[in-house]
Amino acid sequence: MLYQLEGSQAVARAVALCRPDVVCAYPISPQTHIIEALGALVKSDQLDAEFINADSEFSALSVSIGASAVGARAYTATASQGLLFMMEAVYNAAGLGLPIVMTLANRAIGAPINIWNDHSDAMSVRDSGWVQLFAETNQEAVDLHFLAFALAEELSVPVMVCVDGFILTHSIERVDLPEPEVVDALLPPFLPRQSLDPNDPVSIGAMVGPEAFTEVRYLAQVRLHQALDVIPRLGERHRSLLGRHAAQLIDGYELDDADVVVIAMGSVLGTIKDVVDDMRAEGHRIGALSITCFRPFPAAAVREALSRATRLVVVEKAFSIGYGGILSTDISLALRGLSTPIHEVIAGLGGRPVWADSLRGVFSDALAGTLVETTFLDLDRSLVDAELARMAATRRSGPPAENVLRDLADVGRSA
Repeated sequence: MLYQLEGSQAVARAVALCRPDVVCAYPISPQTHIIEALGALVKSDQLDAEFINADSEFSALSVSIGASAVGARAYTATASQGLLFMMEAVYNAAGLGLPIVMTLANRAIGAPINIWNDHSDAMSVRDSGWVQLFAETNQEAVDLHFLAFALAEELSVPVMVCVDGFILTHSIERVDLPEPEVVDALLPPFLPRQSLDPNDPVSIGAMVGPEAFTEVRYLAQVRLHQALDVIPRLGERHRSLLGRHAAQLIDGYELDDADVVVIAMGSVLGTIKDVVDDMRAEGHRIGALSITCFRPFPAAAVREALSRATRLVVVEKAFSIGYGGILSTDISLALRGLSTPIHEVIAGLGGRPVWADSLRGVFSDALAGTLVETTFLDLDRSLVDAELARMAATRRSGPPAENVLRDLADVGRSA
């Protein structure tokens, strides 16, 4: 059935359709509306679940771990600093092989304090052992949650659905929410691979020493990589039951004859595709590739999709300070042995708008072969140069964030 909903409300209804047994909640913007909506559904008896208000993000995921360990279908959500606060539990959930589903409403990580969107939170836990799925639209966010529960429970791994904070979570769009019986067909009754049962006692979370730690980690790697085969299969089942394009590892757009291909994750693909359409209409051979499954990274599928391109532009909303682009590094590894030039464009940090005109300029430079290796989109060089000069002039130059804000205010007053 079609609804006009805020993204967070749509995600909450999708999660409710998956019939979680336990919902663990601690609010943090921009995730708060999701758990508020789930709490309202539980209170009104529209969702038969145990709704647990935790005292912190660490507690919320810890409760999820306990619930999952006894065989309950467990769900939670967080964002940004909240994800960092639950970091120990994030690794524990993956290491224990517990099929928890978590929505991550992507938000920048401080300092400086920033509540707006980028992907730095998801990137901080990319090596933790969770499957990471990125939604391009609110409809995809809905469908990815159906996939997440099915995938988590088939492989007994935790799954994180990444939804761009504010851009998707707080935007109102038309979404199609299936009837409960359709979701029941997508998501069979939960049969846990491991559970704590007094009548059949086992130990979950035993200490493992050097004699077996490597083997346990290897098994975790094998299990996570199985998602690369399971996701396409589940995606086919979802397409047949939902009647629409559903979850897959990657999604190509105008790739067949593209010389330049733009790669990205999340909601920025909407703007990228608009620019691609405009440039296609002018005769430029350009396309786009959306990475839906970031972990495990679908290297073989990415290599096949990009093998015919002559130049690649990776637009990413995070970067590794001290090195550079994160997604572009993974793309480079996937294309080992090929000589395709790869350019990284760091964009949208801390919620900065990613303008179509700015992207068009970068893509035009790529087509002309003049794009530099790394671009910080719409970087204000005057602010950067002023702070660098201040740091060179005096040891007590002060905090960079406050200095930049002061310079920016001075520019505003003089304009």
